[in-house]
Amino acid sequence: MYNTLAIANFFIKSSFATGDELTPMKLIKLCYIAHGWHLGLYEKPLLDEPVYAWKFGPVVVNVYHHFKCFGNSRITSYAKTINGIELPNVPETEAFLERIWDVYKKFDGIQLSAMTHQKDTPWDIVYNQMNGKVNKDSIIPDNIIEQHYKTLMKKAPENEPRAVQA
Repeated sequence: MYNTLAIANFFIKSSFATGDELTPMKLIKLCYIAHGWHLGLYEKPLLDEPVYAWKFGPVVVNVYHHFKCFGNSRITSYAKTINGIELPNVPETEAFLERIWDVYKKFDGIQLSAMTHQKDTPWDIVYNQMNGKVNKDSIIPDNIIEQHYKTLMKKAPENEPRAVQA
């Protein structure tokens, strides 16, 4: 597992490098989607904190609070703490995150949000089917996220990128 803000900083760095816009909503959804694919592919969590089922979709709370000051605008700075936040130098993890960025950078936050709101997605299961909308701050269990992304892997055509849906 990695510090969630280190994962966020990776995507911010990628945004700066490619010039693709990154808003708080897009960043939150990218962190969630990366976590989902990591669970589906490696059966291990990527993030060191849970994902919550909020009204507007899956939310990584620490990322939300660090970047909400940007509103709907482009993120222009990294998450910072007293000790700094960097992703450990693990080539496999960096390659995995680069793949997520390459596949999903073309989508904006609203499009990524729509992907995560589809029927029978982990958010839908927890928020709509398991009364998450009644129970504020319901956590989306990793086992539900993992199963969803394993199902997506089975549906993806061999010649298409596996990370196409969320």
